[in-house]
Amino acid sequence: MTKRKDATVYRGQPWVYAVLAVGLVVVCGPFVWMVLSAFKSEREIYANPPTWIPENPTLANFTDLFSRMDVGTYLFNSVFIAVAATVGNVLFCSMVGYALAKIEFAGRRAVFGIVLTKMMIPGMVLALPTYVIVANLGLVDTYAGIILPGLAGPMGVFLMRQFIGGLPDDLMAAARVDGAGELRIFARIVLPLCRPAMATLGLLTFLGSWNSFIWPMYVAQSKEMYTLPVAIALLTKEAVNLQYGQLLAGSVTLVVPIIVVFVLFQRHFVQGIATTGLK
Repeated sequence: MTKRKDATVYRGQPWVYAVLAVGLVVVCGPFVWMVLSAFKSEREIYANPPTWIPENPTLANFTDLFSRMDVGTYLFNSVFIAVAATVGNVLFCSMVGYALAKIEFAGRRAVFGIVLTKMMIPGMVLALPTYVIVANLGLVDTYAGIILPGLAGPMGVFLMRQFIGGLPDDLMAAARVDGAGELRIFARIVLPLCRPAMATLGLLTFLGSWNSFIWPMYVAQSKEMYTLPVAIALLTKEAVNLQYGQLLAGSVTLVVPIIVVFVLFQRHFVQGIATTGLK
């Protein structure tokens, strides 16, 4: 009753709507301007005062951009790398999380401590030694070189360990009494119960891999291996007489897929975050 009364009070306060409206404009304003400006002519983009709605919407920026660069190849690379990284993280992080949460073995606390420590180390600190390892393995300028170093991130292991730790131990004990092995328990019992956490981890991994720039730029030595963020960033550096409309079109091409993915899986994302670690 108290919560419902407080909610009613806040809904009746005009300042709440004003604060939310300002926050919405600050967060969404630049994105909306980017999308709308991608359909403007170069003259409209430079107009002063600036305009929001295109006077004569055009797809010229997109066609010019696609004629400059092999968008199909870069888009395939981004999708392939993001999907492979997502599948790998969901599988391996779930396996490690299950072992850390439900299986007693020597050094389990030490392993979990290493995972927590790894979460505190900035990724850029490990970029150089990781690149040396990848180069020594002969994986530079390959899909494997881009994907393998991030197949089991510490954040994913922590997320799955916390979620699996909240599952009833009686389920695993009953399965062991019936003669089920750990692999069967993991596949038949744990994974079906971990769908919310797996959806959350998958979404976070996909977004992170799709937007990744530094590591793919290090490993990809040829244009055929560029991902979409790398290709667009290098295009701004190498191209001559590149127009802002084309840059905006490239940004829209890069951003729209991840927005679609987030909208499709946002319910599972919120559910997974809300229930992770609850007993």
